[in-house]
Amino acid sequence: MHPSLNRVGDSLRQWFRRWRRAEPVHNAEALRRFLQTRASHIAQMTLYGYLRTRAGTRFPELFENDAFVVSMNIAKWHVWLACVSDLAVHAGTLLRRSGAGSAADIGALMSGLVDEILEETGTPAEAGAEFAGHAQRVQARLALWDWNSALDDEAVFVESPTALVYWAPIVDDLKALDEEIVRNSIRFRWHEVRRDLSHNLDPAAVMNSTAQ
Repeated sequence: MHPSLNRVGDSLRQWFRRWRRAEPVHNAEALRRFLQTRASHIAQMTLYGYLRTRAGTRFPELFENDAFVVSMNIAKWHVWLACVSDLAVHAGTLLRRSGAGSAADIGALMSGLVDEILEETGTPAEAGAEFAGHAQRVQARLALWDWNSALDDEAVFVESPTALVYWAPIVDDLKALDEEIVRNSIRFRWHEVRRDLSHNLDPAAVMNSTAQ
């Protein structure tokens, strides 16, 4: 097996083990960790799953192509940014609905947590020239978001399906055929993450932790 494919498999297994551990989300640090790990899990599972489905038994051979590996790494980082964006909006919406904090306080918290994630990540060398601009758009979305919005849980997950379709290193004609299925696949993956956050989030404790 190609070394790059081994690294993909190892990475997916690590994220899966971390993702499956139910952890209480009772302070800002735990919420930041939730955003970071779940966004990574969804980004990798959906992107590699799509590529594997399209390539079939030839999937390992793709990693012999240097141009493909470059494109896949760029796609991985952009889908991850979109996943961070969607999940942060969703988490902030849950906090606001709980009544644990004002729209202004929740907006400041979510923007701050995403800023920390992006600062820690930096600009990965393999992420491509457009990564920094995309990161700024994620920050702008949070800064401008109406935390009193009545959008339902499903409606805020708009950036990640679009990013998966746009950035996946698959020819455009095939992506046009696959688009509805691919968008639904990532929406489906979000369901369990949303349930996990709903069950483990303590809104009052999270907001109180920011006041300390």
